[in-house]
Amino acid sequence: MTTTTTVTAVSDLLPMRTRRRTRIGLVSGGLGAYWPQFPDLLPQLEGSAAYVARRFESMDAEIVDAGFVSDATDTARAAERLRGADCDLIVLFVATYLTSSMVLPIAQRTGTPVLVIDLQPTPRMDHDTFGTGEWLAYCGQCPVPEIGNVFRRAGIPFRSVSGWLQQDAAWERIARWVRAADVRAALRHARHGLMGHLYPGMLDVSTDLTLLPTTFGSHVEVLEFDDLRHRVELVTEAEVADRVALARAVFTVDDSVDEVDLAWGARVSVGLDRLVEDADLDSLAYYHRGLDGEQHERLGAGMILGASLLTARGIPTTGEYELRTTVAQLVTQVAGAGGSFCELQALDFEDGVVEMGHDGPANLAVSSRDPLLRGLGVYHGKRGWGVSVEFDVQHGPVTLLGLGQDRDGRLSFIASTGDVVPGPLLQIGNTTSRVDFGRDPGEWVDEWSGTGVGHHWSLSIGDRVADYRAAAELLGIEFRTC
Repeated sequence: MTTTTTVTAVSDLLPMRTRRRTRIGLVSGGLGAYWPQFPDLLPQLEGSAAYVARRFESMDAEIVDAGFVSDATDTARAAERLRGADCDLIVLFVATYLTSSMVLPIAQRTGTPVLVIDLQPTPRMDHDTFGTGEWLAYCGQCPVPEIGNVFRRAGIPFRSVSGWLQQDAAWERIARWVRAADVRAALRHARHGLMGHLYPGMLDVSTDLTLLPTTFGSHVEVLEFDDLRHRVELVTEAEVADRVALARAVFTVDDSVDEVDLAWGARVSVGLDRLVEDADLDSLAYYHRGLDGEQHERLGAGMILGASLLTARGIPTTGEYELRTTVAQLVTQVAGAGGSFCELQALDFEDGVVEMGHDGPANLAVSSRDPLLRGLGVYHGKRGWGVSVEFDVQHGPVTLLGLGQDRDGRLSFIASTGDVVPGPLLQIGNTTSRVDFGRDPGEWVDEWSGTGVGHHWSLSIGDRVADYRAAAELLGIEFRTC
């Protein structure tokens, strides 16, 4: 075997795709009747609002600050500005009491999810010295139940974070909603490529293409393998050589890899990059069966290298026409958790683990070691042959995320957490991991299968259930755990 790099260098060789930044709308407010009564109150609250704005500006998002509102006129102005900004999340900082009538128009007119935050200045009041004016700076939580009631009566989802201004725990809960907004932003503007046809007989993989635009706002670009074939035919020998060099820099290349197969995978990879660029894709799901080594079969068999390199750049590219799982991988990638294409492989009842992974395209960013390119004379269950990717996911906490589709057609997020642990692994050109779910492996499989998750899912790094739950809420879909 030969190797020339480490996993930590992959991000340098494969720069991530740049997407539209998440847009957070911010509005702060309180009841204007207080200002003439307590002259020192408004300047104090405006100082708190400025601190909140600085905290949001330090996050990786575009902030649209609609200012401080004191009455219905201010609210109407703020609502119009935020409506035109097309935000992914609106944060309302309740600095002191305000009426629910000042809040409702912002949610109604923008049609954007709203997060209510009330952060008092310090952990507690100084009861011996405070008067009414000082107390009012601490009563931002006072209208939160009122707002929650009115939102429920208006059919608007309600969410809030209560705490104090510099409380780390409160800001972590706020950051969770911002990460959820990252997912909403990515899916609202995503372009998902779907190339080829359904793997014959996999009924669970079949997806109503209308669901993605109607649920998330995403676009599905339907592609033909001829779209790829044409671009592959235009790839030059110099480009093939450069891509082979990149593959050798990113992967450990096993002695089983045939040089002709590696060159073909490199050629397809260059063509695949051009297809993704031309169609401006955020993800791609594909499958083509082919026959007797003809061109389309060879294209399908040559996808693994290029698909893995694209996935490492934040553009999930997966086989078996798995559109929904590719979307789940985009979610986990945007959440900062990587996410590798995954299915059940075997159960180890002696060690109490579930072995899972997949052949073909993989997310190199979650590998526990240098990813391996292995040559295969046959792809099990598929036509063709060539190079495949093999590694184990980083050991430690992981979260599975699947995108389910129920009988009524609605989509859902389905998650489960476990720990990737060391142990023996197959060496067959698959990404394989041993996951301990803290229970009998067979019992876990039964419960997981009963969620309606489907054949495949994304295996992501860390305990991310809270993040994925928040994202599901902002997206307006059901969330289930196992």
